[in-house]
Amino acid sequence: MINVSHLTKKYHRFIANENLSFMINGGEIAVLAGPNGAGKSTAIKCIAGLLRFEGEIEICGYNNKSLEAKRLLGYIPEIPAPFELLTVWEHMEFIARAYNLEDWQDRAEELMRRMELLDKRDKLGRELSKGMQQKISICCALLIKPQAVLFDEPFVGLDPHAIKELKAMLFELKAQNVSVIISTHMLETVEEFWDKVFIMMNGRIEAERDRRSVEKTGENLEQLFFDITERSRSSSEPEKADNAAADDGESRRKKK
Repeated sequence: MINVSHLTKKYHRFIANENLSFMINGGEIAVLAGPNGAGKSTAIKCIAGLLRFEGEIEICGYNNKSLEAKRLLGYIPEIPAPFELLTVWEHMEFIARAYNLEDWQDRAEELMRRMELLDKRDKLGRELSKGMQQKISICCALLIKPQAVLFDEPFVGLDPHAIKELKAMLFELKAQNVSVIISTHMLETVEEFWDKVFIMMNGRIEAERDRRSVEKTGENLEQLFFDITERSRSSSEPEKADNAAADDGESRRKKK
């Protein structure tokens, strides 16, 4: 279970995330959707324990920055960052040693086979394309058999075979009662298996929906996204105009 309560993240005066609260139960796949700059990646990084924030986040009942939580959490970042001087196989071994895994070799080989990395096992991280680096990130995150997984734009850069395998892996995680959050612009890639969606704009959650309620309307995920984001933009225009008029009036008064 992933439990986020009143998450707020500020960079000086800029509010990247404002009072986010939501829960992802075991076996649920939640999607964070929103335009660029909505705060999706910031929220993912906060949940992963990489940023300081206000509020509380728990992973399977543990504070997200505790060792217990980190042992249960897999994280695939938006921009893969493999070790330049480690081979693909050495990345697997590094994770296995860091997490004190036992009998991990067969699982590592199976993950690498599914991501078509076996023939790259002796290649250094710096020698790989972005797509191959993304595959390493996926294998490393899933090697530990996590109970919660964060995917930040996981499909970007992947070839069609890898996208197909990753979708299959997501179905498997769901069946294994793992909690999953996916941040993505590619809504069509998650249409088959999502359970919850949180549509974000300007650092806030504008709407939360579950699959059943959306299917009752006859909409798909992409239609829902555009309906809510366009409606939100339209409603914010009068407010922006009022603020601009107020600023203009204040400016004139100062000149007098």
